[in-house]
Amino acid sequence: MANNKPEGSGAIQLPQKKFYRQRAHVNPIADHIFDYPVQPSDMDWSSLYPGLLQCPARTAEDSSITDESTAGGGSRHEGCQEPVSKKPCHAVDSSIKRQVEFADVGCGYGGLLVGLATMFPTTLMLGMEIRVKVADFVNDRIVALRKQHEDIGDYQNIAVLRHNAMKYLPNFFHKAQLSKMFFLFPDPHFKKCKHKWRIISPTLLSEYAFVLREEGIVYTVTDVLDLHEWMVKCLDEHPLFSRLTQDELDKDPVVPALFNSSEEGKKVARNEGDKHLAVYRRIADPFIVEMTGLTHDLST
Repeated sequence: MANNKPEGSGAIQLPQKKFYRQRAHVNPIADHIFDYPVQPSDMDWSSLYPGLLQCPARTAEDSSITDESTAGGGSRHEGCQEPVSKKPCHAVDSSIKRQVEFADVGCGYGGLLVGLATMFPTTLMLGMEIRVKVADFVNDRIVALRKQHEDIGDYQNIAVLRHNAMKYLPNFFHKAQLSKMFFLFPDPHFKKCKHKWRIISPTLLSEYAFVLREEGIVYTVTDVLDLHEWMVKCLDEHPLFSRLTQDELDKDPVVPALFNSSEEGKKVARNEGDKHLAVYRRIADPFIVEMTGLTHDLST
């Protein structure tokens, strides 16, 4: 972790990107070493949001998991020495939503997370970034911002994980847990043989639909027209997504933050490049809706 405090200065300084340089492209199909929970309930979110969440302490009166069961394959929360309990981490403040609701997939240097943190102060947001040094930068940036705003408690609701969302997303999120997912300026993977590496694909959209609740929103922005058309085609053809109208986009307070909050977006703006936006809503499964209606008709 870089030293962000200049010598002889007591001020908390933000990290500098020049100390976190890394290749822009990573093979998401390659085997990387990641720690991940077997199931979402095993994840200790209090280790990422220590100012807002607490891991429940295990007591003698309230423990259905014994030390022996833990030693035999049960897992522990990372942030404490207690075995995973049936009680989830709880919020310190009752106004804070206990579960992560926003996921920024491929969050880059964390610009969107930082921008949304104060817009939605009671919502937990997670950035997922596969590049090691970039994820380290975002983590150091969040730590510095928390210290800078310690008196008012800002930026406690954002965190980052170095992970591969293409492989392990269902390990972290329950069904219908997320309300928003962001895919800003993803790697275009221009070669046709590498299209399977793209973060938006028919198969992956089914996983995203699983972790998104009904009426949840998927935001995509890119400066590559070919990739934009690819993502729109995949989303249009998927039965669980419906594109938002321009009127709906105009009313969404998140949309203006999508274009210039991220470092990639700022770079495109400096180069006077085009930015292509596509936003979709997670809709109810048409098959389930049809079967529910049929069952209701038969019962009446």
